Amino acid sequence: MNDLTHSHVPVLLWPFYAIWRLLTFILAVVGRLLLALLGIGLMAAGVTIALSVVGAPLGIPLASLGFLLLIRALF
Repeated sequence: MNDLTHSHVPVLLWPFYAIWRLLTFILAVVGRLLLALLGIGLMAAGVTIALSVVGAPLGIPLASLGFLLLIRALF
C-alpha cells in the first residue's frame, strides 16, 4: 500500500472513517463471493451444454468464462 491510503484522520472524523472502511470491506467480501458463485454456475452450465455435441461451441466458451471469473474471485 502507498502512504496516501494510510493518511492521518482527525479524531472527530474517525468514526465515519471506520464505518466507511467496514462497509468497503463487507462489499469487497460479498462481491468476491458472488463472483465465485457466478463463476461456478457458469462453469457448470458450460460443461452441461458442452456435453451435447451441438452445444459445444457455446458451452466451451461459457465454461472458460466461468473459470476465469472463479480465478478472479480467488486472486
